[in-house]
Amino acid sequence: MKILYVSQYFPPEMGAPAARAAELAQHWTQAGHQVTVLTGFPNHPTGAVPPEYRRALRKLIMRETVGDVKVVRTWLAPLPNRKAWERMLNYTSFCISSAISGLFISRPDVVIATSPQLLVGLSGWWLARCKRVPFVFEVRDLWPESLTAVGVGDDSSMLHRFLAGIAGFLYAKADRIVVVTSAFQEHLVQHWRVPPRKLAVVENGVETELFAPRQSDRNLRRELELEHKFVVSYIGTMGMAHGLDTFLEAAQDLQATAPDVFFLLVGEGADKERIASDAGSRGLKNVRFIDQQPRMNIPAYIGASDACVVLLKRNDIFKTVIPTKMLEFMSMSCARPVILAVDGQARKILQQAHSGIAIPPEDATALANAITLLAENMTLCHLLGQNGRRYILQKFSRGKTAAQYITVLEELLEGTRKQRANAA
Repeated sequence: MKILYVSQYFPPEMGAPAARAAELAQHWTQAGHQVTVLTGFPNHPTGAVPPEYRRALRKLIMRETVGDVKVVRTWLAPLPNRKAWERMLNYTSFCISSAISGLFISRPDVVIATSPQLLVGLSGWWLARCKRVPFVFEVRDLWPESLTAVGVGDDSSMLHRFLAGIAGFLYAKADRIVVVTSAFQEHLVQHWRVPPRKLAVVENGVETELFAPRQSDRNLRRELELEHKFVVSYIGTMGMAHGLDTFLEAAQDLQATAPDVFFLLVGEGADKERIASDAGSRGLKNVRFIDQQPRMNIPAYIGASDACVVLLKRNDIFKTVIPTKMLEFMSMSCARPVILAVDGQARKILQQAHSGIAIPPEDATALANAITLLAENMTLCHLLGQNGRRYILQKFSRGKTAAQYITVLEELLEGTRKQRANAA
């Protein structure tokens, strides 16, 4: 099968969207499929293009091979992920550029466009239409609902209506819509009237060889001067949706009563500058910020942690998500329990796996209590970590989810062939 996969984010960019696109493409290529990824030049989230790509950016387009995957990079406006207008210009520039550059890529059997962000779907639809092949829209975030959930506009705002119009168009035009949770599926059926036959659920997966069990990363703990601390880490995007004020409030609560507990925040994001400033204003000596790390280094930071925290704000739309970082933390095992402040689908998985402690979103007292419980019971930490690893291997390995995805594509292509044969 020849697959054209349109994703604005791709390594060396960090974050779940880039990793997911790269890992799926690699698994598909290893299974014998021909995969071309159409992506932008790396710049997320800082807006800075790595030196090795700057000359190619001026040429507007470049081709390379990453692993076994063919990658076509097309021009975009490299801007930091801070202000709404910067994000929109960044998104729009990639949408237009990829819609043009993709025309010069050989005809695939199917085009997949993945969100976030939403405008990528327009590029994917256009390319599928021009090449007369099926279009698969991969919904990784619910737009515009997720923006409203973090306070960017409301149902009556012009931005909300504009994005809702695009989302409705893509849901109608897609030959298949792949979603990552059954709650997404239910939401699209109930709120967008998407026919159930058009939807397929392929859940997020974990690269279990990369996120594998390891003993406590003593070298990194020594480097960070945290050898004798109980380390609680938040590792990932520091965005407006994550409610990191709760993390700081728990750190403040425990600073005097639990001096052996230390809080790490690893990553970048639109809310990092504000959160870092708030930590300074609070006078927190038990909190440290670490810059964004290459994906290959993330397991070391998980390994250097005693517990990992997953946070989202309190909003009904977040009940539909399963944060990828939660699955990666569970996969690590070896006393890396998850403290989860997310309701809905994610909470159900954590409880089924018996791999952590679920608390209400935006409840700093509950977070502090959960940390205290784990810090006083390392046997419980180890047990929860072992449970998480076992559950991930059974349900969420990236190899399994990549194979499930291929089955969805094969069924779509077979149905398309039958329709064309009947029409002839």
